[in-house]
Amino acid sequence: MINKKNLWFLTLFSLVLVLSIYYVTMPNEIFDESLKGEIKDNSENVNIEESSVISALKVEDDTNVMEKINSLKEKLTNSEISTEEKNSVFEELKLINTNSSKEETLEVKIKELCNCENFVKIDGDNIRVVLDSDDSSTGTANNIMRLVQSEFDDKMYISVKFN
Repeated sequence: MINKKNLWFLTLFSLVLVLSIYYVTMPNEIFDESLKGEIKDNSENVNIEESSVISALKVEDDTNVMEKINSLKEKLTNSEISTEEKNSVFEELKLINTNSSKEETLEVKIKELCNCENFVKIDGDNIRVVLDSDDSSTGTANNIMRLVQSEFDDKMYISVKFN
């Protein structure tokens, strides 16, 4: 059974986790512009860089995770839901937090291995890895797949995509 203290801890931990992920994935140009006080004209042509694809994936994923967490929190605080349903919602929240931490760990390890920006998304037993790398060899993909699989006990279905 979840008491109020555990619920508040989970809520605040989730919020801190999502905000820290959002802060880490923000592009450095935002901070540089705010420090210099320069505002660029939006009418200029915008060149999309490959690393912005990774950033866009991370921001989109963070948004989806936040929406899911908020909907689960609403269910958790609903007094009309049974204890069993609340326990399953709580377990789903724990799974989201666990997957988020594993994704971050894998991103760091892949960055150390390949020295490139990357995005990792865990969805059940499927793992999607997107790399911002010029080296799109099968050897690199195999190394990444082995690295990712070493983090899990069960067999995972891993896909690696190069941008």
